[in-house]
Amino acid sequence: MKHRDGPLIDELLTAECLLLIHIAKTLTYLRLSNCRLGLLINFNVPMLVQGVKRVVYRQ
Repeated sequence: MKHRDGPLIDELLTAECLLLIHIAKTLTYLRLSNCRLGLLINFNVPMLVQGVKRVVYRQ
C-alpha cells in the first residue's frame, strides 16, 4: 500500500490477540523491504479500531 510518506507494509491477522512475535515479524518485513511504517490489523476484535497497531522501524 502506498502511504503519503512512502511505502507501507500491511499485516492482516485473525488472532486471539497481537503478540510480540507478530510485531517482530512485521519489523522484519519492514527491515527487509526498506520501509519505515507498517500496520498490524487484527480482525478478531469487537471493534476494528481495537485491532490496529502501528509499527515503525527505526534504524
